[in-house]
Amino acid sequence: MLSPQTFVKKYDLLNCVQCGRCTASCPVSLKSALNIRHSVYRTLVGESSDILAQQIPLWDCTTCATCSERCPKKIKPFELLVAFRGNLIEKGRIQTTIREVLESLFKYGNPWGRIKEKRTEWTKDLKIKDFSKGEKADTLCFICCTVAYNPEAQGVAKAIAKIFESAKVDFGILGEEETCCGNEVRRMGEEGLFEVLQENNLDTFKKYQFVSQMVTLSPHCFNTFKNEYPKTDFSIIHYCQFIFRLMEQGRITLTKPLNKTVTYHDPCFLGKQNKIYDEPRKILQNIPGINFLEMDRSRERSLCCEGGGGRMWVEASGTGERLSEQRIKDAVEMGVEILATACPFCQLTLQDAVKTTGNEEKIQVKDIAELVAEAMS
Repeated sequence: MLSPQTFVKKYDLLNCVQCGRCTASCPVSLKSALNIRHSVYRTLVGESSDILAQQIPLWDCTTCATCSERCPKKIKPFELLVAFRGNLIEKGRIQTTIREVLESLFKYGNPWGRIKEKRTEWTKDLKIKDFSKGEKADTLCFICCTVAYNPEAQGVAKAIAKIFESAKVDFGILGEEETCCGNEVRRMGEEGLFEVLQENNLDTFKKYQFVSQMVTLSPHCFNTFKNEYPKTDFSIIHYCQFIFRLMEQGRITLTKPLNKTVTYHDPCFLGKQNKIYDEPRKILQNIPGINFLEMDRSRERSLCCEGGGGRMWVEASGTGERLSEQRIKDAVEMGVEILATACPFCQLTLQDAVKTTGNEEKIQVKDIAELVAEAMS
């Protein structure tokens, strides 16, 4: 177990001026006992990390990074909470759902308890190159566990395949060799398992040296491959960046007007953590018939959907409505017909929120790739 002094040094906590911006900006602080500033203070004064890990509602944190975005000293307080989670995992003091996720990742390479043979079922009736079957392509499309296995998210992969085929992109997938990137594993505090997943993925990438670029469907995959893996021999890009590039090159033709009023929800791992704000909006504005409206809380002020940091598999301790429900209500009040996003976690949490708020007849949640694919036919 690390000492308080080690935490202070490792996370630059001595730079903290206790201004409280981290807690004030935390999207879950209003409905939770989570107080990030106080957690940093208690660490600074030498309280045991083991005691703090048991007293702080650690799993309320979505690791959205709003706290670090607003911090005047550029500290990343959420990383301290992740380290506390690691303490609990080492001692086996975690919820059953989290334990099941970690076991599934270790056994099957995905958090959903699905076998590898099911990972490519979404490709049925599609002609997509599969590297694991000896086929080659210039571009690797990394699908993501959630998109590959969740029926409600598989439409994103199919839309991407349609777009790339139309634009004559030479692309392929890893097929059954694709393994979780480990982004959420690391944020749940299981650093050892993250390193195992990272090593497995790097070994797989080395087998396919003909790849010049990797396009990720999930911002979570993009974030960890781009920022937390050793530098690879190929470039890494999120699909919104890639699709907008194809648009600029005139390789995508959109002929079908959608005639919808649309707004955009910024995923935290795409926006706050990687500063990709413009490309998703430019894509939507290029789709014929779309009336694009900006949400009040957008770009770096965007409201987290509560899907990150392991929160897809564990409920928060606080009470009150979910942030995703607030997001849907905000969109409905704007009068939009479609809330677009570019992240499978955001898509699933927001789709659930449409149902729990009773707004099925008023609004739809769709991925940007799905809207582009609709406008192509």
